[in-house]
Amino acid sequence: MKVHIFIPCFIDQLYPQTAFNMVKVLEKAACDVIYNPAQTCCGQPAFNAGYHHEAKAVCSKFLKDFEAADYIVSPSASCTGFVRNYYQQLFAGTEQQQSITALGKRIYEFTEFLTEVLHIENFGAAFHARVTYHDSCAALRECSIKEGPRKLLAHVKGLELAEMADNETCCGFGGSFAVKFNAISTAMADQKVSNALATGAQYIISTDMSCLMHIDSYIQGKNLPIATMHIADVLASGWE
Repeated sequence: MKVHIFIPCFIDQLYPQTAFNMVKVLEKAACDVIYNPAQTCCGQPAFNAGYHHEAKAVCSKFLKDFEAADYIVSPSASCTGFVRNYYQQLFAGTEQQQSITALGKRIYEFTEFLTEVLHIENFGAAFHARVTYHDSCAALRECSIKEGPRKLLAHVKGLELAEMADNETCCGFGGSFAVKFNAISTAMADQKVSNALATGAQYIISTDMSCLMHIDSYIQGKNLPIATMHIADVLASGWE
């Protein structure tokens, strides 16, 4: 199966190992992974900041970059959810609308692709730690992802999953929200990390590195005894 991957801006620039680990897992699942080096952004930052005209230009490029892909997989429910839900709004009434509808059916968040398309839950990973899982807003509300990541974690040898209180509550990132409403954003991160610490977990796991980046910033600032980790990094652990 040929799989085209879309790597979000922040993973490309700050967490490239997560992208490599996603590829590692997909290749173990016998996927032929294709990366188009011409790809850029999905357009979400500009759209969320209110620059819809500029976002539309970026989104048009995304559509062109992936027009030949049967499956597009991304390690981000945020980017996946944006393409599925907001491209329709941007291109409503245009000649591209039909292509946009088809695109929304071909793009998948990484764990969603593993469990819903490949129907594989056990990758032989091993990660000996107590962890808790953060449901990102995009995963829950834009992609309807809830049980899939937990099923994958349940098959990781040595991993103990402890659910935190209010695991569906936002971490406070929200893209530009964290910049415009810093005090509220920080308070939300404090609540999220406090709930995670109460489980005795050593790691907070999620599908979204954007959430984890925000959470980890709070953890580092307070020097707290917990770390963050993308689920792709967990699934690629313990095997060569």
